[in-house]
Amino acid sequence: MNKSLLLVLAILSNNAIAQDHEQFTQQSQAAIKEFAGTLKGSLVAAMKSGGPIEAITVCNQVAPAIAAGLSEKYGMEIARTSLKVRNPNNVADAWENDILQQFEARKEQGEGVKTLFVSESITQAGNHEMRMMKAIPTGKVCLTCHGSNIEPSIQKSINELYPNDQATGFKLGDIRGAFTIRKVAE
Repeated sequence: MNKSLLLVLAILSNNAIAQDHEQFTQQSQAAIKEFAGTLKGSLVAAMKSGGPIEAITVCNQVAPAIAAGLSEKYGMEIARTSLKVRNPNNVADAWENDILQQFEARKEQGEGVKTLFVSESITQAGNHEMRMMKAIPTGKVCLTCHGSNIEPSIQKSINELYPNDQATGFKLGDIRGAFTIRKVAE
């Protein structure tokens, strides 16, 4: 095969990968928006009907179901993670941990938490993957269950559902965690 043909094939291949990645990024942004909106709606409804203890149940039972449904709908793995997890099923993998550390550094440099996101194509364990993360800022209502001064009845409920909880001590505007999306490229 001549060098010109190889060069053309390489350019076309790279262009196709770039187009796939752009489509992945757009779909991921839509999935995150849907996940965040659905979860927030469920949490607001729970807070109104049963207070923070009912909201903890939403995080424990409803959030994983929302993530599973959206993962199926969009054909990619959709979840949440953090450097300080409450649910041990949400522990960050090596790539996610690295991105969360980068988010913290970018925040320290003055970047707004709401703007922190990364979308990359990587090769991991021999598989080509597209990955995306978007930071979740700690809002005022989050501090009820994730702050430093958690009411004893709320803390009791957290301890019952999450005996190894690490997700406390956050302050307003901290990076609470991130939405994370993974898709193995075909």
